Amino acid sequence: MSDKYFIDTNILIYSFDETALEKQKVAQQIVQNALTNGSGVISSQVIQEFFNVAIRKFSSPMSLEDCSNYLHSVLIPLCQVFTSAKLYENTLNLMKTYNYTLYDSLIITAAIEANCTILYSEDLQHNQKIGKLKIINLFKEMTDLSARANALPKVSTKPRKA
Repeated sequence: MSDKYFIDTNILIYSFDETALEKQKVAQQIVQNALTNGSGVISSQVIQEFFNVAIRKFSSPMSLEDCSNYLHSVLIPLCQVFTSAKLYENTLNLMKTYNYTLYDSLIITAAIEANCTILYSEDLQHNQKIGKLKIINLFKEMTDLSARANALPKVSTKPRKA
């Protein structure tokens, strides 16, 4: 992973999700690589969204002390994009061109402003390119495989009658 990449909030959330272990493992690897080699970044918006979910929606909500520890050990070291008038102006322009929502556009704009070539997100259009930025859903293959498996005919476990 030599390209600079932006980590959307859902990746951070999956790094804590014990109900989706495959996604958790991938998400943890992305975050660890970002911290180790400095190639991954987030924005202040990602911090806000993460805390909102971690405190209110995790099955076992994070304590404020745990949030503080995570802030200092992971979020602050990764945060390189902060709210500015320029960020909002560029976001509005992106919304006009691509019809994304405000919050999705803020994430995309932050990734572009951080000079990222990859945006890791589960929520946006996989493989879409916006300038030099490519949106990648790391979990798409897992989801596609699961959907294909669920579409297979169900095999009966009952013994055949003779």
